[in-house]
Amino acid sequence: MAERSTAAVDVADNSGDDPLTAKADKAATDGVAETQKAAAKTAEATESKAGERQGGEPPSITAPELHSGHKLARRYRLEECVTRLDGFSSWRAVDEKLRRAVGVHLLPADHPRARSVLAAARSSALLGDPRFVQVLDAVEENDLVYVVHEWLPDSTELTALLAAGPLEAHDAYQLVSQVSQAMAAAHREGLAHLRLTPSAVLRSSTGQYRIRGLAVNAALRGITADRPQRTDTEAIGALLYAALTQRWPYDSDAYGLSGLPKGVGLLPPDQVRAGVHRGLSEIAMRALANDGATASRQEPPCTTPDELAKAVAAMPRVKPPEPTFPTPPEYQRTTYQQGTYGRPQVRPVATQPIVVPPAPLQSRTGTALKWAVSALLIAALGLGSWQIADRLLAPEPSTKTPVTSPTVDEKPEPPKPIAIKSAHDFDPLGNGAENPQTIELAYDGDPSTFWHTVNYYGSDFANLKTGVGIVLDLGTAQKVSSVDLSFLGHTSVELRTAPSAASSEPSTPERFTTRASGEGSNVTLKPTEPVTTRYLLVWLTQLPANDGGFRGKLAEIKIMG
Repeated sequence: MAERSTAAVDVADNSGDDPLTAKADKAATDGVAETQKAAAKTAEATESKAGERQGGEPPSITAPELHSGHKLARRYRLEECVTRLDGFSSWRAVDEKLRRAVGVHLLPADHPRARSVLAAARSSALLGDPRFVQVLDAVEENDLVYVVHEWLPDSTELTALLAAGPLEAHDAYQLVSQVSQAMAAAHREGLAHLRLTPSAVLRSSTGQYRIRGLAVNAALRGITADRPQRTDTEAIGALLYAALTQRWPYDSDAYGLSGLPKGVGLLPPDQVRAGVHRGLSEIAMRALANDGATASRQEPPCTTPDELAKAVAAMPRVKPPEPTFPTPPEYQRTTYQQGTYGRPQVRPVATQPIVVPPAPLQSRTGTALKWAVSALLIAALGLGSWQIADRLLAPEPSTKTPVTSPTVDEKPEPPKPIAIKSAHDFDPLGNGAENPQTIELAYDGDPSTFWHTVNYYGSDFANLKTGVGIVLDLGTAQKVSSVDLSFLGHTSVELRTAPSAASSEPSTPERFTTRASGEGSNVTLKPTEPVTTRYLLVWLTQLPANDGGFRGKLAEIKIMG
């Protein structure tokens, strides 16, 4: 259940059909009366369908009757049905080709929204922004339409985070900053979300926020808006309001959060909960709408995600809280501090029996023995003195032992190339995939082919991570003296190695040891001395400008032993 709550694509959240969502759709139209009526009719139609289902009548469109274990395209094996609603279903599945978990949306090919779902999925896939959960495939076959997307088991829904309490000011600041910037980039490409709820926002284990269901969630449910930028901006404001107060900014409960008291209107977050950051409270009110009017009267409204992102960037940055250290244990005195160290301790005295020495040799035989021993000692001393004198007076030998020197100079063996047994992409700080299907092009011996990363909106990976790379397996531990790398574009890179005795590769970049670094198009990385290892990590830290963004392209790798 924990995995399902954090990684499932809850595009059909049951709370979405309640009056709260109807009110949110209504507010998103910026006070246009005709659009408000259309939104109300849509909500009534949805409630009517729900009532028919509760009354026992079958819906007009049924979701495909599939079961766990069913395979799509002989590749995607369905594991668990997460949602089944309004003619479509969502599943947790396994990509048996790449051996990883994925999510799948399924609906009949004759579903009235099948064409729009396919178009939305393909448009979202072309965006390629890592701040969004990526669409991996969108296919129509065998009377079925299915959309395959990433599955992030190590991420947590904002819904689960808010269930534990409101977020710290720094976390709320990161939420509104990252989400508004991501949605501004999506709208510049003509893509809207229209279903930006707490269940659509995930926080990774590294603290990065990612958005799932871009364009697809709304297409599955048939949601449209006359002013999509205003709709998404208000949704971001609602997310920030909930993060600051743990309350939903309307008078109805939704997404596991309590709404505001009825009849009091839209209160600022700092009036709902004590200690709320004043600047973030003002940002939330500028993004929200209250009966078609801007909730904030002091500052101009934010009607687009781009305006909201600029307003967040203009405010003073909210710093993370100071780290707290555990209280040290109470100091305990020892016997040394109590003054016993160095003092003579009383020990029981044991009485020892007195040994009486034997009587001296005083007989005639004893006297003879003493003279014999004395004579032997004198003779030994004389012999030793003579040998010492003989050695000291002997002449020194005229010949000396010649010092042998090698006649042939020993030359070090020239370095030899080391073959790469296998390799794979390494992205533990992101979604775990960096175009694995093209990895072999990085060491195929052809400099015209290359492996490339996904496209980023910044040479430093848009502050999403510190780097990505390739792990090279040499098959056995071997001595490596240098690694030659050929890039397309000026790239910063590090060479990292696993311990020599490691039988399996490390799972994080910190567990590799950095041996050398460099930058450029043709880079030679040489450790200070040859290193024995089986696993090498080529770790890209700065990307060049490529393909309208920033993308690393590695054409050739050559390892020398």
